[in-house]
Amino acid sequence: MAVPKVKVPKKYYKFVKGGLGVIIALLVAAFGLEFTENDFDLGALLSGKGLSGSKVLRDSDGNINFDGVSPLVVNCEADEYNCSDFTYQEQAQDVMERCGGAGKDVNRLDGDGDGVACESLPKSK
Repeated sequence: MAVPKVKVPKKYYKFVKGGLGVIIALLVAAFGLEFTENDFDLGALLSGKGLSGSKVLRDSDGNINFDGVSPLVVNCEADEYNCSDFTYQEQAQDVMERCGGAGKDVNRLDGDGDGVACESLPKSK
């Protein structure tokens, strides 16, 4: 039994080409993010935090930081954190270092300027 040939209208070719173009662009963008080890939290991005406020940081091995110790996304352009936002001193220290260290302490976590953030907080175990 022969399969009948179906003629597809040319107007659908443009739709398919456009769809394939979008898919290819998304794949190239995803590869670029992975290659440069950058990730962005889409929820934070859509809520208006911008690219710098929605960047997800990775550890030295390239893994996404899901350690629960520090915020996954750190906004380094505004005074957003206080020592009371952290349970342990290491959490505050990590945020301060991600934002440029003691010289760029936008959150003022290092009150005395000695390079140690939130010294009154307990150390983690």
